[in-house]
Amino acid sequence: MGFNLTIDRGNTSTKAVVWHDGSAVCKAELRGDDISGRLAGMIAPYRLDAAIACSVADDPAPLLRVAESAGCHRVMEFTTTMPVPLTIGYRTPGTLGVDRLAAAVGAAALAPSADLLIADIGTAATYDVVTSDGCYLGGNIAPGIKIRLLGLHEHTSRLPRVDSRGETPLFGFDTDTAMRAGAVRGVVAELLYYRSLGAVSPRRTFVSGGWGAEVMELLPDGINDIEYNKYLVNQGLNSILLYNEDK
Repeated sequence: MGFNLTIDRGNTSTKAVVWHDGSAVCKAELRGDDISGRLAGMIAPYRLDAAIACSVADDPAPLLRVAESAGCHRVMEFTTTMPVPLTIGYRTPGTLGVDRLAAAVGAAALAPSADLLIADIGTAATYDVVTSDGCYLGGNIAPGIKIRLLGLHEHTSRLPRVDSRGETPLFGFDTDTAMRAGAVRGVVAELLYYRSLGAVSPRRTFVSGGWGAEVMELLPDGINDIEYNKYLVNQGLNSILLYNEDK
């Protein structure tokens, strides 16, 4: 068996993973210029059988062409019309973000038969649910941390523009920390709230996204059923590739 390549093109970075027999053998988070060139260097040591990409930003076709140039003949862009190893309970699957669905598939692959919450904390904060019998029900979309802070600045008369990263006390001791703590810890509170609403409470929870690691650090002590996975979308994309292998 050869190697699979998964590409998750987000708003701020591209995450690429090479897989073999269901295990990740190489991971990279690519930012800035010449992503195609750095992707080519990453995959050069591997004989790729298949590649799949999803994007919420730019067209992923140039990145898939990198895989084709490396000799990979089975390349595809993931869309919500592609068969996945979940049933879809979302009323308008055509409007569903590909990253949300791929992350849900990834979480279900890591924790089959569990009542799941998938929280992607990035430019937006999304909270999606999968039932223990493998149905993706949908979820909620909220502003991400930077958007919350920017909205407070732009839609009030006196609140300043505040850097999203910095000191984040439990309760702010000046305007900057009050705004930052409100935005960041507000997301933590959302995560814990949605986690508590499962058919089995609390839901088994996976956290990803550019702010996932910071949110994990602010969780209360004693919580052991929340897992941070930076490459959760890639995990789902590889599961989708394997699921469609014989289709």
